[in-house]
Amino acid sequence: MKTRTAPPSGRRPSPDQLRAPYADALLAHAGRDWLRLNVPGHAAAPGSDLSAAFGTRIPALDFPPLLDGLDLGAHTPLDEARELAARAWGARRTWFLTNGASQGNQIASMVTPALGRTLVVQRSVHSSVVDGLVLSGLRAVFVHPSVDPGQGIAHGVTAEEVRGALERTPDAAAVYVVSPSYFGAVADVRALADAAHAAGAPLIVDEAWGSHFGFHPALPEGALALGADLVTSSTHKLGGSLTQSAMLHLAEGPFADRLEPLVDRAFRLVQSTSASALLTASLDLTRRALVTGADRIAGSVGAADRIRGAVRALGRFGVVSDGFHRFPDITAADPLRIALDTRAGGITGHEARRLLFRDHRVMVEVATDAAIVAVVGAGSSPDADRFVEALHCLPAPLGGSDAGWGPGSGSGSGSGSGVPGRAPLRLPRPGPARMTAREAFLSPARVVPAEEAVGMVSADSLAAYPPGIPNVLPGEVITPEAVEFLRRTAAAPGGHVRGALDPDVSRLRVVAP
Repeated sequence: MKTRTAPPSGRRPSPDQLRAPYADALLAHAGRDWLRLNVPGHAAAPGSDLSAAFGTRIPALDFPPLLDGLDLGAHTPLDEARELAARAWGARRTWFLTNGASQGNQIASMVTPALGRTLVVQRSVHSSVVDGLVLSGLRAVFVHPSVDPGQGIAHGVTAEEVRGALERTPDAAAVYVVSPSYFGAVADVRALADAAHAAGAPLIVDEAWGSHFGFHPALPEGALALGADLVTSSTHKLGGSLTQSAMLHLAEGPFADRLEPLVDRAFRLVQSTSASALLTASLDLTRRALVTGADRIAGSVGAADRIRGAVRALGRFGVVSDGFHRFPDITAADPLRIALDTRAGGITGHEARRLLFRDHRVMVEVATDAAIVAVVGAGSSPDADRFVEALHCLPAPLGGSDAGWGPGSGSGSGSGSGVPGRAPLRLPRPGPARMTAREAFLSPARVVPAEEAVGMVSADSLAAYPPGIPNVLPGEVITPEAVEFLRRTAAAPGGHVRGALDPDVSRLRVVAP
């Protein structure tokens, strides 16, 4: 593994990490007097609608790819930026992505058929990994994560469970897991890597929610440092780059020589030939900010700790991560994720998120029936008091009163017990798989009412979003529990089902008999 030049323990960063070569080159390029007779068609014209809406700076920086001095030629500023990112994260090579970590997951899935015929994959992967299965045609052996039934949260998998799956899968191409989870649960990546490598398979980690890991002593170590071979990193999430920008990291390890040319070729298949200069520059700047931002990250962790401390002291809501010790697959929690049990405080997560948005102008990342998740970006310093006050102004339509809550009553156990009203919404167990995701996706299909789809094989991937974890995969039998879950999710405030034909999930696409 390459030596990191980032300071994971607060040490001074190396001088080269203080630079942002691509971003600096882009700024210099935009500062010249150009007559723009190329794309994009707005030509950075001062009188355009874009300039009127966003100011002149953003259109002026919006250049197409393949320009001298930016990304054309030998050892360009873009090459330097990617090399600096690889050293910062401890990778052999890093690719900049402009279609999110979803693009990285698709690339990783597309290259694995060169290594075997079956992917051993955590069942609660993001839907983009399932999309990758459709693209690759690989068979999948799923390892089911632990589940907190009261909170409706899927966590991770253990090395023992992965070893068992590998023993049943002699043609395993790779092991594909998620760490951290949407709720901040961190898996034992080192043990998972050891299990995969002992079976001769690489470990691929969807670390979309952990791009900031390893850049401060208070944060968990990143997957690359723990033995992962290929890591997707959604840098725009908590790292702080612009939305839709991400990275894909290849480790220096036993599979690197085989994987590197495959990943590079797959990258060219799915990367836009009009990659955004703005997104690319934001990745370069974010790398520098993470490497040099120990003090800012400490402030972010402190803000998140203050929120959790206030919630515990007031006692109405539970802190979900306080119950992580009950799950053997969880070794740590991301301190920048604030997952709160709202049902313990008399309100569903969906309703809490809706009212925080509407009445208090507070946006949180995600809601389930039982919880909300707020995130603090690495380097940001939110107003902790404003969030805590807004949270505790929420009504309690499921029962209870503020006077009835005291310190310690919000357990964070995830049981959801003691709250009157509608029963909590439970995650459905997946139905049995009857065909591969690709076979089901490409098979003749028909559309039927959702109730009639029960017992049939789904042709689509259906995922409550966010977090975007598929509840039904192409090729799986649709269960009554899945239909109820998806329809109730769609009916909830802010609810959405990715892959559904209708907003209310009234019809489903199934494989024709």
